Amino acid sequence: MSERPADWTRGEAAINYQTCAACGHVQYFHRAFCAACGAPDPRVARASGKGRVYATSLVCRAATPDTRAHVPYNILLVDCAEGFRMMAHGENDLAIGDDVTASFKPFAGKPVPFFTKAK
Repeated sequence: MSERPADWTRGEAAINYQTCAACGHVQYFHRAFCAACGAPDPRVARASGKGRVYATSLVCRAATPDTRAHVPYNILLVDCAEGFRMMAHGENDLAIGDDVTASFKPFAGKPVPFFTKAK
């Protein structure tokens, strides 16, 4: 299996996903195999950062002392243009169905994907 390219989980401003060469399945969580058919070594690609809000939840109570400074903050499920769904942070006024674009912002000391309304 080839080395994974840098992405936001390692402090890089990028969102990666995988596609299966055997069945075409798209998956967000990195695995050594396709979650749909079990084929080894799915291909890694960089996402465009475009998507649509599937769900949103405004967090008004900090889970940890590190997150207290960010309250209130919005947690989203985003259907990304490439065909996978991911959880991320976003503007507090986003609603289900909004078209969004990803950037990266610090949250509790680490850069995380942050979605804003697409222009």
